Amino acid sequence: MAVKKKTNEIERRTAEKSVPESHLPLPSDYAELLEDLKNRIRRTQVRAATAASRELIRLYWDIGREIVQRQDRKGWGAKVIDRLATDLKKAFPGIAGFSRTNIHRIRAFYLAYTKELAIVPQVAGQLE
Repeated sequence: MAVKKKTNEIERRTAEKSVPESHLPLPSDYAELLEDLKNRIRRTQVRAATAASRELIRLYWDIGREIVQRQDRKGWGAKVIDRLATDLKKAFPGIAGFSRTNIHRIRAFYLAYTKELAIVPQVAGQLE
């Protein structure tokens, strides 16, 4: 009888191993769990991307401010931007975004968002 029990146990284990996991019965609330996890993952991915974008915007604004302030206070010229681009690319070889053109854009970004915004009437009210 012990031999028969052992044989049945081996057959059961072999049968379990031969059935692909995708064919095994799932708990009734599995689909709900899967959807919940997928939604949470997507929300977290969006929050992470948003946080990264927010931090990059802050960094670019700060870099633009530093450049403009030093140009105003210390008389730095445009050649400093060329040198900054070269040195930043050397310091961060795998990171894009610090070309000469982009640093000029970063400076322009800062200037564009530091000007005082005026509320004006509708276009028709501005016509002479």
